[in-house]
Amino acid sequence: MPDRDDHSSAEQELETQIAELEAGTPTAASREEIDRLRWQLESLRAGPGSAASSHDAWRRVLLARHPQRPYTLDYIEYLFSDFTELHGDRRYGDDPAIVGGLARLEGRPVVVVGHQKGRDTRQKVARNFGMAKPEGYRKALRLMRLAARFGLPIITLVDTPAAYPGIGAEERGQAEAIAHNLKEIPKLAVPIVVVIHGEGGSGGALAIAIGDKVIMMANAVYSVIPPESCSSILWRDWDHKEEAARALKLTAEDLYGFGIVDEIAPEPPEGAHRDPKAAAELLRSLLLAALNELSSLPVEEILKRRHERLRHLATFVEGD
Repeated sequence: MPDRDDHSSAEQELETQIAELEAGTPTAASREEIDRLRWQLESLRAGPGSAASSHDAWRRVLLARHPQRPYTLDYIEYLFSDFTELHGDRRYGDDPAIVGGLARLEGRPVVVVGHQKGRDTRQKVARNFGMAKPEGYRKALRLMRLAARFGLPIITLVDTPAAYPGIGAEERGQAEAIAHNLKEIPKLAVPIVVVIHGEGGSGGALAIAIGDKVIMMANAVYSVIPPESCSSILWRDWDHKEEAARALKLTAEDLYGFGIVDEIAPEPPEGAHRDPKAAAELLRSLLLAALNELSSLPVEEILKRRHERLRHLATFVEGD
């Protein structure tokens, strides 16, 4: 179990981030982030319970958002070598909420793409709290097409509350960018492995989460909507967020049971934030196994399996 010093440090970090965000120019993203951080702070002060071992959905949400949880660039550092980041969508600009480039996994060349949240207040603002804009999704697709051109496997690392809903993003075609990714990624003739390691939020996650193997970290969450927003819509406030989290079936076990994810990656006791390097090592073996399996298949078989997998998602069969 975490000791009191660990909780005090996390509480102080959250308090500092809230104060810095409140002192800055308010935006829709910063206000939402302040609300999230306040809920995390309240939950830490109430006591962690047995979060890592229980199946309580809300506790999983808090673990997925833990301020010390490893982010995409952390996993890139621990898992990959020779990472060369590539920038820009070749249409509008570069979106720091999406990072990606060329790398090697155990000597194997790959293209890696993922969401990146900020660690402190300055980084959170610079990376828009991990919420990508259209240019981010177009950059991701550009890098994936580059991978397909050179026959390189693709690994995507998913961790975002949602796609950015701001006016500028909508003006530049947010919905179209996500829809275009959903249409084009399934056509790419190379293996694609998806890792959901934090928050998998709505279309913002799904836009880079189409693949042949989907691995989900044990304390990650994956849902069509954040529990707070679901509570706000159904109950007109955030007080029912825990009930919403349970109803959304957003835990790794729920999604594995539905066939939406293929593997659950274990985490160190109490969560990946307790030992990020160990969490990465636990993930490494699953990534290598997935790439070895997919790389042994003909391209035609990969595409056939991918399309069959997508067609069977959210399919329900009534019994006799």
